[in-house]
Amino acid sequence: MPRTIINLADDDKRWLDQQARQRRVSMTSLVAEAVSEYRVRQEAAERPDLQSSLNSTKGTWRRGEGMGWQEGMRKEWDDRL
Repeated sequence: MPRTIINLADDDKRWLDQQARQRRVSMTSLVAEAVSEYRVRQEAAERPDLQSSLNSTKGTWRRGEGMGWQEGMRKEWDDRL
């Protein structure tokens, strides 16, 4: 794991040291955990939600009425069994 130097405000550093002591882990572990959690939240926020995905694909089906097509496909599967 590469080492990284960061600059923190004095009060943030004191708080981080206190948290590390309370949790009995290194400050480095806390910072790595925080960065990892931040990354997960950021990546989740950048992914489109369901409603956005539905809105962006609305109207892309061009083969007539979709339910009829689905039922035809299911009938084809049933006929094979």
